[in-house]
Amino acid sequence: MELTFSLDNHSKSPLYEQIYNYIKNEIHSGKMTAASKLPSTRALAEHLQISRSTVELAYEQLISEGYVETVPWKGYYVSDLLGMYHIENTENQKNTENQKIEQTYRYDFTPNGIELDYFPYATWRKLTKKVQNEQESEIFQLGDQKGERIFRETIASYVHQARGVNCGPEQVIVGAGSDYLLLLLQFLLGSGHTIAMETPGYLHGYRILSNLFDGIVTVEGDKNGMSVDALRNTEADIAYLMPSHQYPLGTVMPIKRRIELLNWAYEREGRYIIEDDYDSEFRYKGKPIPALQGNDGQGKVIYLGTFSKAIAPSIRISYLILPKELLAVYEKKGRALSSTVSRIDQMLINEFITGGYMERHLNKMRGIYKMKHDTLMNALKVFPKSCRIKGENAGVHLLLELPKDAKEQWFVEKAAELGVRVQGLSQCCLGRTENPQNATLILGYAVLKEKDMEAAVNILFELFCARNGK
Repeated sequence: MELTFSLDNHSKSPLYEQIYNYIKNEIHSGKMTAASKLPSTRALAEHLQISRSTVELAYEQLISEGYVETVPWKGYYVSDLLGMYHIENTENQKNTENQKIEQTYRYDFTPNGIELDYFPYATWRKLTKKVQNEQESEIFQLGDQKGERIFRETIASYVHQARGVNCGPEQVIVGAGSDYLLLLLQFLLGSGHTIAMETPGYLHGYRILSNLFDGIVTVEGDKNGMSVDALRNTEADIAYLMPSHQYPLGTVMPIKRRIELLNWAYEREGRYIIEDDYDSEFRYKGKPIPALQGNDGQGKVIYLGTFSKAIAPSIRISYLILPKELLAVYEKKGRALSSTVSRIDQMLINEFITGGYMERHLNKMRGIYKMKHDTLMNALKVFPKSCRIKGENAGVHLLLELPKDAKEQWFVEKAAELGVRVQGLSQCCLGRTENPQNATLILGYAVLKEKDMEAAVNILFELFCARNGK
């Protein structure tokens, strides 16, 4: 599909937002139908004469909101939104069911997005030009299958300084997103393994791992994270954890529980812990929590990191840090694989980190997210003490736990009718159909503007009061 539209360079709206709005409106109007293929980011960037990263940011926003989906090795396609089509604003054409499908939200509490208005676009364009000019033809050659050596050295240095991870660049494997790296990990570990995941937990990861490994079990957690006693009662030999900020509960695992889990891994040959450190950069109370990998003295922790939260989701660059035992397996089995990340993108992020731009960007975003966090916390004070706020000390989301008599799905549906998108915790309950906890709402605040938070919270509070006719 060829997109014929132009961008307004004099508009106050960023270029990526103009692309995002154009495609979204085309989908809403029915001019772009389900399964329609969008141009590649490279093709659209060339057509519009802008940087590819700008197009990628627009596409990633569309993906995060569900308008567009990616098909591996094929490209970007318009999502099937259950037959959504444009409804004319005439009374005789209104249809309640289709209106719900076509729902647009005034306020979006999605926990998946990031704030893009403050991204350093000018710096990114400058670095893109610098990388392409300096590397010339060499950068278009096939590179190291692990990732560029200089980039892996930068990652190893970064995670050691920022997260307390102990590794050498030879242990770092760069890949196009965490999904690919989990696929690579299954290739290295082989068959016969059972994965344990904490519930409520990361639903997308659960689906990926369910398809990759022979078995997957869910383990209840407590205020300190995954229960080691419950883990021992399973057949699992691999535990998938988010110890620095568990999603979605926001639990920060204390050192005692971390040691207990490491001891579990040490008890038997072949046991491993996958540490998913997806958003460790953002913490609002106390100092950053070091990674579990830094406490591992026997090579049992497989560290999984990403630049999606720190820079942008469209970057699609993640990295594995393998313990030396698995590194030896990679040297035998993985050498036939090619890198899934272009050398240009690797060198671009390398320049972004080593030039100090990422540190400055993260410092700015910590301040912005802190202001959003505080604004949301202040707005939520309208709720009574019977409602509890949890997981608010890190990341870019928190939980609002409602009283026992509240119905979670009712809140989610009624909020949607009033233009507020909010997700219920029950959607993250893995391997079960019911949420054993009180009705709980996941409130992401990265995408929502500060000026809109009070209005959005007031709608939720009105629903809270209306549930019993109050």
